[in-house]
Amino acid sequence: MTNHRPTFIEIKTLQDAKNEIQKIGSDPQSIKIMAPKIISKAIKLENVMLQDAIIIKQDMLSIGGEVAVPMNTFELHDKNGNILISGTLKQLQDLVEKLDRHYPRLKNISKELSILLKGDK
Repeated sequence: MTNHRPTFIEIKTLQDAKNEIQKIGSDPQSIKIMAPKIISKAIKLENVMLQDAIIIKQDMLSIGGEVAVPMNTFELHDKNGNILISGTLKQLQDLVEKLDRHYPRLKNISKELSILLKGDK
């Protein structure tokens, strides 16, 4: 029987992902498409209006990611709290685009996330 030697590898940056995809001999044109789907990130946002947290969670769930929100968020929607967003780099980039279509508070969060993601190359 063949031993496939499954191994965890460390991929922290977009460049790491591109390098690993290239190493296995993938089509060079596919690297740009696949690399953002390989990297998973978790982002903590502080002092978010919980009404906004609900929308962020719905938007992220719609693209396959997740958002952890404080317990009782729906009852406390007019209060602020911290949230944890989790997804691939591609999902996070999609979330930025989705949030930018909403009202000003969410547009601001979109801008902050976009700046963070641009710095993580």
